[in-house]
Amino acid sequence: MAYRVKYSRGQGFTLGPIGFLIVANLIMLIATMFRPEFIRYLALNQTFFSTQPWTIITSMFVHNGIFHLLFNMFTLYFFGSFLIKLLGEKLFFIIYFVGGLTGGVLFLLLSAQNTWAVGASGAVFAIVGALVVLRPKIRVFIFPIPAPIPLWGAVIGFVVFSFLPSIAWQAHLGGLAFGLGSGYLFKRGRQIYF
Repeated sequence: MAYRVKYSRGQGFTLGPIGFLIVANLIMLIATMFRPEFIRYLALNQTFFSTQPWTIITSMFVHNGIFHLLFNMFTLYFFGSFLIKLLGEKLFFIIYFVGGLTGGVLFLLLSAQNTWAVGASGAVFAIVGALVVLRPKIRVFIFPIPAPIPLWGAVIGFVVFSFLPSIAWQAHLGGLAFGLGSGYLFKRGRQIYF
């Protein structure tokens, strides 16, 4: 699944699935920087979900500032690129979006009514979860650690990081759980039907 964007003289370049997601998230960040009141209609919140059910999807494309966006998109680019090579674009998208939705559902079930969730973290955690099951011994660099560590060690660090204040740990763990389960099924050679 590639997205073709045309430019001069009929030539084109391919914007792959990760590029598409990064551009979509960047556009949403710019839009909400100029119109921050839109976040109220895009972010996920237990109290307003019954009247704004679309927020379980739109919240995955809204971020709380440039550093939040950069962290998620940087992680998505590196781990997502690897997962696409293993599973292909269709399964990558399924893991990404269903993982994000799973994280959103867990947030709705376990969060306080006055809290809001934004960001692609649940979806990104799903990607990392699937990858850690399929290739647990991959070694990665994680700032500020100066030497590469196994991917499973990085995932433990990501989980610990999830419990810092103002982070929607429910979305992180929901996405991670879906990713781990998906990775397990793929590793066992089972097909997932959607």
